[in-house]
Amino acid sequence: MDIYERIIADHQTQRDLTASILNTEGNSEERQQLWKEFQPEAIAHANAEEQTFYAALIEDPDTQEQARHSISEHKEADDLIEEISEMDMSSSGWLQTFKKLKEDLDHHMEEEEKEVFGKARKIIDEDQAQQLAEAFNNRKDAELKEA
Repeated sequence: MDIYERIIADHQTQRDLTASILNTEGNSEERQQLWKEFQPEAIAHANAEEQTFYAALIEDPDTQEQARHSISEHKEADDLIEEISEMDMSSSGWLQTFKKLKEDLDHHMEEEEKEVFGKARKIIDEDQAQQLAEAFNNRKDAELKEA
């Protein structure tokens, strides 16, 4: 599995979790459990991605601006995750803010898969893509252990 396949696998996990969360109501046990799964998953993914994939892209002038843009989208998502974590799950504000997060994440993942990967493939060869996937896995595992 290369870095692109690895990131797409996480994206699918996040898409599944956010869709499941939208199907919950109020401060239910199910919503709480899904949020407990989603929150560390999303944060660990973003951190691992920044420290491996985007670290490689930011070094190249052709992909530096895109990498910075994607990293700023991670920061926006982190801020929303923090805001949501401090809200009452049964409030309408919680659901509105979660929907905003889901919309932002869907945009980010689609942009990454359709635009960033194409640019990245021009500067990251197959061997490096394999190495980045391994580094990503190690970093994400470390992030999840800290969570």
